[in-house]
Amino acid sequence: MATAPSPLRTTAGNLCLGSAPDSWGVWFPEDEHQVPYTRFLDELAGAGYEWLELGPYGYLPTDPRRLKEELDARGLQVSGGTAFGALHRPEAWDEMLAHVRQVATLTAAAGAHHLVLIPPMYRDEKTGAFTESPELTAEQWAGFGRAADRLGKLLVDEYDVRLVIHPHADSHIQTQPEIERLLNESDGRYTNLCLDTGHVAYGGGDNLDLIRRFGERVGYVHIKQMDPEILAQVAAENLSFGEAVKRGVCVSPPAGVPSPADVVDELSKLDAELFVIVEQDLYPCAPEVPLPIAVRTREHLAGCGLTGTRRPNNNR
Repeated sequence: MATAPSPLRTTAGNLCLGSAPDSWGVWFPEDEHQVPYTRFLDELAGAGYEWLELGPYGYLPTDPRRLKEELDARGLQVSGGTAFGALHRPEAWDEMLAHVRQVATLTAAAGAHHLVLIPPMYRDEKTGAFTESPELTAEQWAGFGRAADRLGKLLVDEYDVRLVIHPHADSHIQTQPEIERLLNESDGRYTNLCLDTGHVAYGGGDNLDLIRRFGERVGYVHIKQMDPEILAQVAAENLSFGEAVKRGVCVSPPAGVPSPADVVDELSKLDAELFVIVEQDLYPCAPEVPLPIAVRTREHLAGCGLTGTRRPNNNR
């Protein structure tokens, strides 16, 4: 018996919206400027989101049963985990892997299948001081893609979790040439891209061009916008990302670049189902600031056809 053809996909029907602790000003496992995790979860659900990324390991409960209880009580589900990892430092592999294993274990226990790996920043998040050179050496670049694939294969084989590398301001994967080099020197079976629209814009890249040319490598998305005027200040004054965030470089849609409607339209053309996680860097912020922003952002993205009612499959 022949099966009926699949119905035509609605606008952004392949995309599933969520948010993250970052949108509540959370950058660290513990920090005096951050709201308690219970308030974050309460407000996330109250703002109308059903999916969340775990954020910095240790902010949310790391005991799987306790985490499940907290999420179930609010009708929330996990889209993926978040880890920092220095793939350009072979001498730090064991330490990095131990941290990634912790995150992968919790991610898998929560029923999620993506691990967002963020390269470490070469400037201190709070002081802006340089902690290492902003340029990788030829030797460091030579091993970067291989290290990513080694980690990605381990995550797939042992945890059924897929590695997606996250470009980040003040990191060695920031500009579009750096992003493209990573993708060209790694294997799509093991290493793919967490397209962070704001950080791509921060690094001077073109999100729509990346989606069009590397769409098969986009495995996960962080959606955010940057204020062009403050981006100009970053260039003119050599600001650190931490200082840029304090000045308000991350803005709510439809303000800033890139246009979320254009990004959603381009992503909706991909033959893939993807989580699209809202991230608006707000650290540090007053406790009452995030919730109204989260509500307005969800409503705007819903107007672009992006909702949180489907669970993407895990083939990328």
